[in-house]
Amino acid sequence: MNMWIPTEHEKYGVVLASFRGMVQHSLPLEIGDTVQILEKCEGWYRGFVLKNPNAKGIFPCSYIHLKNAHIKNKGQFEMVVPTEDSVITEMTSTLRDWGAMWKQLFVKNEGDLFHRLWHVMNEILDLRRQVLVGHLTHDRMRDVKQHITARLDWGNEQLCLDLVPRREFSMVDPDEISITELYRLMENRHRKKETPTPVSTHHLFVHLKSLMSSNLGEELEVFFFIYDSRESKPLSERFFVKLNKNGLPKCPEKTERQCTLFVDLGSADLRKDVYIVVHIIRIGRMGAGEKKNTCNVQYRRPYGCAVVSIADLLTADSKDDHLLKVYACNTESDWSQIHDNIIKKVNSRYNLSGTNTGLAVALQLLHGDIEQLRREYMVLFTRGVSVTKKLGFSDVIMPGEMRNDLYITLEKGEFEKGGKSVARNVEVTVYALDADGQILKGFVAVGSGEPGGDEYHTFVLYHNNSPRWAELIKLPIPVDLFHGSHVRFEFRHCSTKDKGEKKLFGFSFVPLMQDDGRTLPDGTHELIVHKCEENANLQDCARYLKLPFSKSNLPGNNQTLKGSKESLWITSFLCSTKLTQNGDMLDLLKWRAHPERISDSLSKLKEIDGSEIVKFLQDTLDTLFGILDESSQRYALKVFDCLVHIINLLQDSKFQHFKPVMDTYIESHFAGALSYRDLIKVLKWYVDRIIEADRQEHIQQVLKATEYIFKYIIQSRRLFALATGGQNEEEFQCCMHELFMSISFFLSQENKSLRPITQTQAVFLQSFPAVYRELLKLFTVREVATFVRETLGSLPTASQADCPLQAVKLHCIAKTVDSQIYINPESRCILLPVVLRVLQAHMQEQKDLVMCAHILTCMLSLLKREDTESTASEEVDLIVESVLGVLLRTILEVANRPHPPGPTLRPQIQDITGEFVSCLLALLRHMKDRHYQQLLQRFTSKDDLRDFLLHIFTVFRILIRPEMFPKDWTVMRLVTNNIIITTVLYLSDALRTNFLNDKFDYKMWDSYFCLSVIFINQSCLQLETFSASKRKKILEKYGDMRVMMGCEIFSMWQNLGEHKLNFIPAMIGPFLEVTLVPQPDLRNVMIPIFHDMMDWEQRRSGNFKQVEAKLIDKLDSLMSEGKGDETYRELFNSILLKKIERETWRESGISLIATVTRLMERLLDYRDCMKMGEVDGKKIGCTVSLLNFYKTELNKEEMYIRYIHKLYDLHLKAQNYTEASYTLLLYDELLEWSERPLREFLSYPMQSEWQRKEYLHLTIIQNFDRGKCWENGIILCRELANQYESYYDYRNLSKMRMMEASFYDKIMDQQRLEPEFFRVGFYGKNFPFFLRNKEFVCRGHDYERLEAFQQRMLNEFPHAIAMQHANQPDQTIYQAEAQYLQIYAVTPIPDSQDVLQRDGVPDNIKSFYKVNHIWRFRYDRPFHKGTKDKENEFKSLWVERTTLTLVQSLPGISRWFEVERRELVEVSPLENAIEVIENKNLQLRTLITQCQTRQMQNINPLTMCLNGVIDAAVNGGLARYQEAFFVKDYIMNHPEDGDKISRLRELMFEQAQILEFGLTVHEKFVPQDMRPLHKKLVDQFHLMKSSLGIQEFPAYARASPIQFTNGSPRAGRNSVANVLSPEGVARVVARRSPLSYPAVNRYSSSSLSSQASNEVSNITGQSESSDEVFNMQPSPSTSSLSSNHSASPNVTSSAPSSARGSPQLPDKPKHSRENCLSPRERPCSAIYPNPLDSTQRPVPHPAGDASLPRSDPNISTPDKVVKPAVSSWSLDTPLSDSNGKCPPVPPRPPYTGSPAKTRSQSPVMTSRSPQKSVVPPLTPSPTECQSAGLVSNSPMLSGSYSSGISSLSRCSVSEASGTETTPADHALPNSASSGSDEFFRRENKTPPPYCIHERNPRRQMPLPPSLSIHPNVDAPPIPPKPHQIRKQDTEPLRPDQFPRPRPIPRKVSQL
Repeated sequence: MNMWIPTEHEKYGVVLASFRGMVQHSLPLEIGDTVQILEKCEGWYRGFVLKNPNAKGIFPCSYIHLKNAHIKNKGQFEMVVPTEDSVITEMTSTLRDWGAMWKQLFVKNEGDLFHRLWHVMNEILDLRRQVLVGHLTHDRMRDVKQHITARLDWGNEQLCLDLVPRREFSMVDPDEISITELYRLMENRHRKKETPTPVSTHHLFVHLKSLMSSNLGEELEVFFFIYDSRESKPLSERFFVKLNKNGLPKCPEKTERQCTLFVDLGSADLRKDVYIVVHIIRIGRMGAGEKKNTCNVQYRRPYGCAVVSIADLLTADSKDDHLLKVYACNTESDWSQIHDNIIKKVNSRYNLSGTNTGLAVALQLLHGDIEQLRREYMVLFTRGVSVTKKLGFSDVIMPGEMRNDLYITLEKGEFEKGGKSVARNVEVTVYALDADGQILKGFVAVGSGEPGGDEYHTFVLYHNNSPRWAELIKLPIPVDLFHGSHVRFEFRHCSTKDKGEKKLFGFSFVPLMQDDGRTLPDGTHELIVHKCEENANLQDCARYLKLPFSKSNLPGNNQTLKGSKESLWITSFLCSTKLTQNGDMLDLLKWRAHPERISDSLSKLKEIDGSEIVKFLQDTLDTLFGILDESSQRYALKVFDCLVHIINLLQDSKFQHFKPVMDTYIESHFAGALSYRDLIKVLKWYVDRIIEADRQEHIQQVLKATEYIFKYIIQSRRLFALATGGQNEEEFQCCMHELFMSISFFLSQENKSLRPITQTQAVFLQSFPAVYRELLKLFTVREVATFVRETLGSLPTASQADCPLQAVKLHCIAKTVDSQIYINPESRCILLPVVLRVLQAHMQEQKDLVMCAHILTCMLSLLKREDTESTASEEVDLIVESVLGVLLRTILEVANRPHPPGPTLRPQIQDITGEFVSCLLALLRHMKDRHYQQLLQRFTSKDDLRDFLLHIFTVFRILIRPEMFPKDWTVMRLVTNNIIITTVLYLSDALRTNFLNDKFDYKMWDSYFCLSVIFINQSCLQLETFSASKRKKILEKYGDMRVMMGCEIFSMWQNLGEHKLNFIPAMIGPFLEVTLVPQPDLRNVMIPIFHDMMDWEQRRSGNFKQVEAKLIDKLDSLMSEGKGDETYRELFNSILLKKIERETWRESGISLIATVTRLMERLLDYRDCMKMGEVDGKKIGCTVSLLNFYKTELNKEEMYIRYIHKLYDLHLKAQNYTEASYTLLLYDELLEWSERPLREFLSYPMQSEWQRKEYLHLTIIQNFDRGKCWENGIILCRELANQYESYYDYRNLSKMRMMEASFYDKIMDQQRLEPEFFRVGFYGKNFPFFLRNKEFVCRGHDYERLEAFQQRMLNEFPHAIAMQHANQPDQTIYQAEAQYLQIYAVTPIPDSQDVLQRDGVPDNIKSFYKVNHIWRFRYDRPFHKGTKDKENEFKSLWVERTTLTLVQSLPGISRWFEVERRELVEVSPLENAIEVIENKNLQLRTLITQCQTRQMQNINPLTMCLNGVIDAAVNGGLARYQEAFFVKDYIMNHPEDGDKISRLRELMFEQAQILEFGLTVHEKFVPQDMRPLHKKLVDQFHLMKSSLGIQEFPAYARASPIQFTNGSPRAGRNSVANVLSPEGVARVVARRSPLSYPAVNRYSSSSLSSQASNEVSNITGQSESSDEVFNMQPSPSTSSLSSNHSASPNVTSSAPSSARGSPQLPDKPKHSRENCLSPRERPCSAIYPNPLDSTQRPVPHPAGDASLPRSDPNISTPDKVVKPAVSSWSLDTPLSDSNGKCPPVPPRPPYTGSPAKTRSQSPVMTSRSPQKSVVPPLTPSPTECQSAGLVSNSPMLSGSYSSGISSLSRCSVSEASGTETTPADHALPNSASSGSDEFFRRENKTPPPYCIHERNPRRQMPLPPSLSIHPNVDAPPIPPKPHQIRKQDTEPLRPDQFPRPRPIPRKVSQL
């Protein structure tokens, strides 16, 4: 069996094809993966994929392409690095990273970047293939790599990846280079990316496409040139293009003749007054309109002109062609100025050449050097483009540039008529001739684009003897032909008659060079026109060259020519690098011919133009040194001065490029071997004269030339030594030493008032560093270093603060550090002390910091990391000793300076900081143990060491700041962090040694811990946020530095001992922030510190409340920032619980840990919910949970208030205005009506408590108004009005009263929808903590039905599963790792029974109390008990009634609240039947009343209801009840139900009576077209009576006939009571079981048989047509109405539906909608009373109304269909008894019926007496439901106390105590109880915290005596104020009559 063998060379490979790994121990591979190979065996490799090194396995060799690699650390931990090109490696890794991000771009719908990145990736892949092939040339490879890196950088920038530092296209390893160099690379790349360097050279590309015109027919010549309108002169040569008769280029195949490049435009040329001018000349007949004749002579004639500003091209799109308008002259004589006229818009002199004439031209500005353009626009230059130069030399004259161009402009001419009657048509022909008179072929150039010609013909102006041409021609005549050449101008008249003959009539000429060798001077020349009519006379040029050519050169006696009127004006301009027009230059160059002129020539050299000197630079220098060699004694000083002048001339930017020419001259052509003596002597003479000289300007010019003077000295000495074998060496050395001694002496002089030599010293220092390189040619490195040290050391140390010498000295030091002598280690040790001394002085004074940073950077970049030599170590010692301390102070100073305003990209101050930081990091990286030891030993005192450590810790905190480096400098940040942690590890020993125990220094340790915490929390160290490849690289290079620092923190903490108490609780927050970092090892290290803190705090204080408080405070802010997770919560809990197991304070510790853990649960849930986009119930519920947790368990009021406002904002965003009001009330309740000042908090300004409370009141009122909860707004309006009244602020009081009145109007006039309520169960462990395994009741939105609500919940919880039944889930559901939702509709049980039962209360008011302030809800489920009778299901149909009690009432601070308690009862079939008929009777009464009082717009609802009831009764509905309950068997078997059977019989007869009256009313109002239906109803009613066996109504029915006197429903008010009177109702209710709730049952065919279902539907009045419009209404004892919003939004439907597919009905198939039972499907009544015990039964009024039928006050009318009745009639007690709640309707006098037992009372408080007392009650206002508790007990509603419990309040009120008792007839009616269980729950249970129902007692408002109300006065027409108290007499109440106020809870601290 073969063994696995470790591989030697086969280490690295790339996967060629995917390998699925189907064999044992195989490793699956994907194509493109890179693998590292460990072993091989028989065609198999064993290894791992580099991206997942932990998974190892085997794979076939054939799947792997091997690549060369370099192995590091051979062995178990070996690392393989591919040896391929670094650019290829970077490409591969970068493309892999981009691949994943590219897919995410598609997911995020960033299509533009997605496609651009795709193209770039493909481009990089193509370039990668080219590089891998290896067939590229060196230059092409360089270009490809540059292109690749540019694309990589672009992609990294677009994807927000890191900036890659590169050198020569390759990534650099930060460990291999100095940090200063790394920073420089990063900075250069950053600057290149952000601020491209401005380009000073520009070029204009012009491409002529065509001339478009409708009247072409002749060939054209087009001339382009650049024109300066400011100077009125052309700036460039002309570009010449020939067009054919169609306006297209004549030679389309020669592209260089169609396009050109105007080169060398300066930035100053890109201005608005510089234009591109186009002149168009036609070639043809004299007149454009002439007929064609036999003459074939062609003339050049003006055609048109076009102009365009260059500035317009800067903003135009370069890809678009320009169509230039072409203009023509009105008068030909103005042709030479047409472009000026167009520019100046002199419209009278030109017009459009034609409406359709235009010149199509492509124009594009290109920027940069011409060579750069050749590389970037290779296609452009390859296909051919002509170059059009500027006139004259460019701004920068380059050496080697060869030009000899003579430009001649034919300006104008003046000619005589020549005997003709009209002016001539003059044409000028130009020739260039040599000395022999031969025409120079091809040297007459009209412009670029076309080759030069032999001659040139100007255009012809018709009949013009004074033509103006302004045509420019160029004569590029070679230098050797220039001497003796001349230019001849021939003048011809172009006749238009004599066959177009051109007749010669004269000529002019001009020689190009004068006899003395000077060329024709530049300028305008007036040439003489010589008469000549024969061409033969011009054959011999010698004859006419003897004639004068210019009128300026005529002798005085030649009056004939002077008086001639004919002249030709030309302008010449020579651009030559070889010829000169200067005579002084020629005299100097020919000095040997005229020795006597040497002195004058040398003196005049300074006056010669610099361009002339540089043209003849070498010749001039040879002349100077020739003179010096021959006459050194006589001319040495003048030659030296001339040499200085030339050297300084080259300093000019225009000629600076000629410095290499001089350097070349010195190295190759200079031959003055003896010159060094004279140069040294003259230079020393100047230096020695500096001190005594009065004028320093000339000496300063000499010192500026020091560099080249030394170059000449050194080269001369080298030539002399070479020629003589090194003779006179000692003499030379001596002269040089003397020269440097003179220099040192001159530098050592301080500034004097009369002879300021500081400037001279500065001039010398500027040029001195350039001498070092020359001195090294003759002296050793140490000798030169000594010269430099002595020279720089001689400078005065003390100088004036504003002296420029200090800055120059620093620049000199900088150049010295950059020079060769400092790079050499031998000389560096000599120069370093001088450099450090100057550097330290400047940094201490904070001057020239930019230069200081540069010097320090250069110094430290020379220190190699691997350099361990003693010299390098000594250098580090010197630098550390000299500048480390001042460097730290400088960084602190610079970093803390205020940044200049304005959006600067990279401010200079930031650059300085970065430079100094890189220097500090480089210095620290070079420091070893020995350096740290020496550094710490140098501190003589602890204070100095303390200051140093504080400084360095502070600097490190600065370095960690995010803004320290650009965000993409991750490489630099990681290097910085690595150095910081290394340094901290060194310095921590010093901290422990010197600042612990007795020498403990809190500030030192605090700075250390703060630095450590900030270090760990850096974003660049959060490896979890990086890609896998990036994380792997960082871990391999640096490890996880967070863990290292965390271990160091723990170690230092353990050393503190008892000093730990100094950091409790200050460091709790920072350490908590560290533990929240998602690094398991770091958490395991840091979490135990909290146990230590708890232990030490327990020792000190006996508790750890400080630890708890700080933990809780910081957790909220940190987790809201996204820190922490579920793993941390579990780890925190487990580690600390384990730590405290053996502690004595274990119990309190467990409590703390449990509290913090629960807070984490809620905070994590809150954070997860807040990540979602839209506001939903989950966000609101989570915020409510957290808000209550802060108040109840943590008692953190400030955090509580913050979350109040967060919840408020959520409600506003979701438009939950009512909930927003309740939420803001929580904060309002904490404030009082006081003048206590409050600080600025959240969005509130600094203000008094009264002002803030007023603002809150107004805001809450506004939101109550928007939420249509006007009843609550009225209460707040009253309280605010009371405050305004107490301050006599009648203006605001009036506004508040008007607002209150407007709310009353809105209550009565505006429509309000009754919301649905839904019970929601959240089951499963995957729900958030605040929802998990809990059930809630939710208040639905307007128009939201069950299906919509269910869909909304499923959208909020997309992973939830909707449960298909309404049963309580079992434990498997509770513990499942899933989410289950159980939703069904529930019916509210209102508490305000007195409002709903009171007669005459409008339905608009009742509807509010039916669905507001609801604590309890009900859900009914039908089921069959016992044997089911298939013939009649009613016999066994029971109802399971579930009552849910909430922790808070709805609406409240949330749309849903948790269910606190659930109760389950069963309703018998008989009781269920009673409820069904009772509710149907109530519905009938209501509709009859509304119809009779004309509240209905039509009678259809009554018709439908009557039809449904009568039809159901006829078809056997009521008969089913008779069969079920009236049979003998049932009566015998259920003797206890006798009263109920009687009650059912009475209700059935009552229904028949109501139907009869209803038919009577229906007949009165029924329209004519519905009469047949009415007749049918009457007939069916008689059938119904027959089926029920009713021949006539029984006695009790006849005793109370249904009659309405005058249509009033209140007729028969004093009738005798009957079974339907309140006594009867009370009797029936008293006999019923407490479990008997009146209800309406609606069943579907799925739960009942079809026949029974139809009967039930008939009984309940349900039909297909009326199902959505009318539902069952409550009985007289019921109190609530559930609103079902049907298809008609104007109708409010309140009855529940039957349950479909109940799980308790196994004999019927389940319906698919069982999971959520809608209101139409729910099997319960929508209306039911509160259960009444025997002590709380309502006492009937003796004078009850016996009239029938009577409406129930609980019936809600259809919205917007039925208007509220003005009055109503009722079968029930019309007024509330003493047990009833005070009505919220306009008050009536209280009844005097026997009072029932009352609960605790809350009398009105008018004083702040500590004793409670009982006072007579007040009659509540219509809106004070139950009592005025909302007003009295709320600190936000009133400043005084009032009695009673608010309808919005749920808080229990303590029993009134005192010695006096309240008379019975003055007792305040209590709230109607919903049962004894409800009573005790309300009395004994602590209500939920901080809801609107909890009102804290506040200070009383003194009651004005004038506002007290007499007891016998009727109730006021408006609700009374809270401080207005009704009593029997007018005397004010005594203070002892008021109860003692409750303790005021703790307030928020000065919020």
